[in-house]
Amino acid sequence: MSLYIVTMALAISFLITVLISPIFIPFLRRLKFGQSIREEGPKSHLAKSGTPTMGGLMIIFSITVTSLIVAFKFMESPVTYEFWLLLFVLLGYGLLGFLDDFIKVAMKRNLGLTSMQKLIGQIVIAVIFYVTLKMNDFPTYIEIPGTSIQWELGWLYPLLIIFMLVGSSNAVNLTDGLDGLLAGTASVAFGAFALLTSYYYPEFEIMSIFALTVVGALLGFLVFNAHPAKVFMGDTGSLGLGAAIAGIAILTKMEIVLVIIGGVFVIETLSVIIQVISFKTTGKRVFKMSPLHHHFELLGWSEWRVVTTFWFVGIIFATIGILIGVALT
Repeated sequence: MSLYIVTMALAISFLITVLISPIFIPFLRRLKFGQSIREEGPKSHLAKSGTPTMGGLMIIFSITVTSLIVAFKFMESPVTYEFWLLLFVLLGYGLLGFLDDFIKVAMKRNLGLTSMQKLIGQIVIAVIFYVTLKMNDFPTYIEIPGTSIQWELGWLYPLLIIFMLVGSSNAVNLTDGLDGLLAGTASVAFGAFALLTSYYYPEFEIMSIFALTVVGALLGFLVFNAHPAKVFMGDTGSLGLGAAIAGIAILTKMEIVLVIIGGVFVIETLSVIIQVISFKTTGKRVFKMSPLHHHFELLGWSEWRVVTTFWFVGIIFATIGILIGVALT
């Protein structure tokens, strides 16, 4: 893929997000679409109450518009069904997150959709994703990175897809708890997939373009989301982004690599699981609070220190994931 296309994908999505944010953020504030803060969370977060949320709408808008422009105006190769599938999961899970956010802000409560409602919606979208793959004779095996070992999953593969899409969207959602934390770690993770698909898997050029537009949109959003945040992305952004990165991993047959590149999201999720299991079985907490980023806050770390540390860890995981992905070529 040419440097020109790479630049266009990054620049257009970045500029769209940066230019619409000063218009959209005051609009959200006028609608009183402010974030509700968990009472049991760190006390320092109470000052963030009322900060506009649902900023994920800007991210999704920028990704959608930019990827369509680049795909149809700058690419020579035809747009494939994989591109439309990525847009589908981004918009589908984004819509689910929007409904969740809207209920929260409209009813001024910290809980939106019930867990069951959200899970059903996530599964339905994942099933549609799989059916589309099946209609296009998509292979149902997974392989060990760096080896020729493959496992044909057959009827188990749709379960893997559901697990990946639902699990990834929720894991990314859990990471969205500090100013700039998710925008930074997600831009690193999508950047890693963009690099792999650009230079080592040229047949996946369309997915590389999609990943690059996500990076550009997230960096543009980070201008307004870095501490002190002027806007939060909400579930609208986090659920859509989590599903999109899982979609890229599935479509490029890098399902296992996702666990490495998305290592920060995995650790955040494991911290919640460990905390719940420990408390229910022993009555004791392993961490001061979960997800893990709150644990470090309660240890006395500044919010900026926690965020930059997690960014650095994300870069390490992404680098390892890239090296493993290269071994697949």
